[in-house]
Amino acid sequence: MIYSELYGAYYNAVAAILAEAVKKPLTSREIRRIIEEKAFGESVLNIEPALSEGRWPLLDKEGRSRLIHAPAMPLTTLQKRWINAIALDKRIRLFTDEPVWFDDVAPLFRPEDYAVYDRYADGDPYEDEAYIAIFRMILQAIRDGQPLSVRYISGRGKLSRKVVLPRRLEYSEKDDKFRLIGSEKRCETVINLRRIKNCRIHQEPFATGRSPEPEEKRRSVTFELKDERNALERVLLHFAHFEKQAERQGENRYLITVMYDKDDETEILIRLLSFGPMIRVVEPESMTVLIRDRLKMQKSCGR
Repeated sequence: MIYSELYGAYYNAVAAILAEAVKKPLTSREIRRIIEEKAFGESVLNIEPALSEGRWPLLDKEGRSRLIHAPAMPLTTLQKRWINAIALDKRIRLFTDEPVWFDDVAPLFRPEDYAVYDRYADGDPYEDEAYIAIFRMILQAIRDGQPLSVRYISGRGKLSRKVVLPRRLEYSEKDDKFRLIGSEKRCETVINLRRIKNCRIHQEPFATGRSPEPEEKRRSVTFELKDERNALERVLLHFAHFEKQAERQGENRYLITVMYDKDDETEILIRLLSFGPMIRVVEPESMTVLIRDRLKMQKSCGR
């Protein structure tokens, strides 16, 4: 990854370890604590052994840093060029009027350098000032947990109004549109941002019949992993953007739990199947049933 919050956590965790190890030797327990604070639960499986076994020769046998000074982490030229490329994306104006820009480097790529196929041509007007103002108000309401009074054009073309507790903004790559996902008093609601004419903070008391993140949509799957042909690294990469826990069970064997939204169940199923005999689903039973059904369908080839 050129520039990633997820994979950058590894570098930040190691930098924090080295900064402490410059001051005094670190024990394995202290190293694990720093990793858990700066990275992710499963990061201990990779970072701590790499440091303690000398595969990353940054600490001596006593746990002292081999560096004289604490590490600094300036941006590389490639990262600067990537940031400049992102600053040219027309959607950046939704978040800031002054995107970060580095004058000493050229963008890594420009919008005219690539084309997206199978996308609708009537995407949202990201440079429209009214659209930008609505987007930012919704984003702030999500952060503050405040309800909004929204006036919008319904699917039947009529001007309507509803009070919504915004939960998240969802972007569709295929449609090139943002949607507001929120809760009304008795149900969930979805509104295309382009249909919203204006919105404001709803000042009166407002309570929904559903929690902002309905627990019934939360799912988890637990599976045993046999680490052959670099399977552990590939699994952690495939499920990098999902909340997860990993526990070592023995030599080259791990127990991994992945949390996901019910809407992502098919995607999770496909990813699990891609690892074949390297994994065995432990729970829930409903996932093993889905896997068996999918395999039977594939074996029959529609017969």
